[in-house]
Amino acid sequence: MLIKLFKYTYFCDVKKSIIFKNTTVAFSDEGKGNAVVLLHGFLENSTMWEYMIPEISKKNRVVTIDLLGHGASDCLGYVHTMELFAETIEAVLKHLKIRKCVLVGHSLGGYVALAFAEKHPEKIKGLCLVNSTSNEDTDERKELRNRANTMAQSNFDGLVSMSIANLFVKENALKFKEEIAIVKKEALQTSLQGYIAANEGMKLRVNRNAVLLENSFKKLIIAGEKDPVLDVNMSLMEAAIAGAYFKVLSGGHMSHIESKEMLLAEIISFLKIT
Repeated sequence: MLIKLFKYTYFCDVKKSIIFKNTTVAFSDEGKGNAVVLLHGFLENSTMWEYMIPEISKKNRVVTIDLLGHGASDCLGYVHTMELFAETIEAVLKHLKIRKCVLVGHSLGGYVALAFAEKHPEKIKGLCLVNSTSNEDTDERKELRNRANTMAQSNFDGLVSMSIANLFVKENALKFKEEIAIVKKEALQTSLQGYIAANEGMKLRVNRNAVLLENSFKKLIIAGEKDPVLDVNMSLMEAAIAGAYFKVLSGGHMSHIESKEMLLAEIISFLKIT
């Protein structure tokens, strides 16, 4: 417990920030070498990558960014589109003088990575989607987001708790009980405005299959075998059409917890070929 506490405190101590459109955007910058940018998912923040940073930063420069409305980054309006998120990524990279990088995005982070790659393909060495997709929301998913935003205004804590629990495979609920509690605690630090703004942005996002199909940079799609959000067979088809590497990990939507060692190994292997 003391070791975990020390690591968490150290990570927070090295967090930096820039001002983007009068709004704070927080990030961390560790190591030297080729730049690897890690983007967290919805209701997460950059601490989700904490266990990976020591290993990846041995041979790479690792940048993590708190997306708008998450972690230590403020909100910017009431709709955070994928394009707006991508602008903040661009601002951080410009501040750090990083011209080219490998982007790794979990869920929402993958949507943001795709939006960035669409605008700046020349800046991408590799793109890894973790429990994410280049497809747009289905009509059913859009309606679920509408309902969630309505519920958030009256029972935010209950909604967040239920949403996080539903991302894990049922049989992992007990196995990762402590980890799930930490994820819920981190998620509840997201403001109501941040929650709704990101949900609205995800609902509005466009199909970006072409970003994967038309660009020559290396691509990797990592899917959860029993992901309740993204069908693994759809992810396989997406990877095949785009000519992307594809890997299935055990568990659900939270591969960084349910298959953390394998996820780290796959990302490191991907970095070696980019």
